[in-house]
Amino acid sequence: MNKNYYAIIMAGGVGSRFWPVSTTEFPKQFHDMLGAGETLIQKTFSRLSKLIPVENILILTNEKYNLIVLEQLPMVKQDQVLLEPAMRNTAPCILYASLKIQKQNPDAVMVVAPSDHWIEDENAFAENLQQCFDFCSKENALMTLGIQHTFPNTGFGYIEYDKKDSNSIKKVSQFREKPDYETAKSFLKSGNFLWNGGIFIWSAKSITEAFEKFQPQMNALFLKGMDSYNTPKEKSFIEENYALSENVSIDYAVMETAQNVYVLPATFDWNDLGTWGSLHEKLDKDEHNNAVVNATVLLQNSSSNIISTSKDKLVIIDGLEDFIIVDKDNVLLIYPKSKEQEIKGIVSQLKAN
Repeated sequence: MNKNYYAIIMAGGVGSRFWPVSTTEFPKQFHDMLGAGETLIQKTFSRLSKLIPVENILILTNEKYNLIVLEQLPMVKQDQVLLEPAMRNTAPCILYASLKIQKQNPDAVMVVAPSDHWIEDENAFAENLQQCFDFCSKENALMTLGIQHTFPNTGFGYIEYDKKDSNSIKKVSQFREKPDYETAKSFLKSGNFLWNGGIFIWSAKSITEAFEKFQPQMNALFLKGMDSYNTPKEKSFIEENYALSENVSIDYAVMETAQNVYVLPATFDWNDLGTWGSLHEKLDKDEHNNAVVNATVLLQNSSSNIISTSKDKLVIIDGLEDFIIVDKDNVLLIYPKSKEQEIKGIVSQLKAN
């Protein structure tokens, strides 16, 4: 295994669209959402460890999830878990982790990957990742794996590349914000757009140079801690300084401005498991398109529902179509799938009351 290969797993999100299963105390990345026998973060770690030495995989998460990470990934040491003392979006934590890796190994190339996505063909993923590592080892490039889109999705950002580019790795023309439905349809039709799946690959040198150029203030803040990284002083430096960084995403901070951005169209099936509807897509269904997690069910005149309960709960339903039915602890959610994006707002409403 190549000792220059590193990974940063992003595991700090709350996944509030998956409420009531995903909560602030125990978010979706720590759940076995598909009933596959492994939690999403365990699955992600196992997928990356096929190409990357276990000791070179870092997990970025919130302080309150530290013990859950160590419990679910017993092969990981405490110094591989990078704890964010404050929520500051993706750019600050990526810069922190990249500087830490660069100090340890200036020749490092790394992948930044979400902890809670589902990838079907893990061999194809490994091949795509290897191709990106090879490219980034030789070139000053910021890379992303673009997801082949199958329908006009308005919930993702898009990556546009040059139509005339016949290379397998393509130069990115621009990143596009989440579109409305008509715009998403035009992206699909034009054939040179990909979904932005939030998977990035670059060398330690390329990404730190990009931060120096495009985010000088943030870069200066984290460079102050260079002597403390990978030492016992790191924890106190991060606790004192992390919250001073700007709250900004890696896309906005670097990727949308840099000129050396490339994309490899991915050859694997991918699902961001962002909502109950996307989970419904991935689960096995009965002849009426109902998907069931853990429950024992008796269904009549019911179709296209997703039903998730604790094990051995008997659920009897008659006359429901396209609904989310989730029973978790002291919460029962019965909600139309067509309004699933509104679940996040309900969680905020409940917190405010």
